[in-house]
Amino acid sequence: MPDTSSEENKNKTPEKMARLAWPKAKYGVVLAIIVIIVINFIYYKDTIFSFLK
Repeated sequence: MPDTSSEENKNKTPEKMARLAWPKAKYGVVLAIIVIIVINFIYYKDTIFSFLK
């Protein structure tokens, strides 16, 4: 029986972290992609607009 209780404690969120609202991982991925696109647009906007002309 001691093995199951130690296994449950290993997968538990630490007490101080449990009070925080953690976003889902998919939102982080979407946010990272949006940030990358915006930064690339800022750096390469002259090149992008030169292709459109």
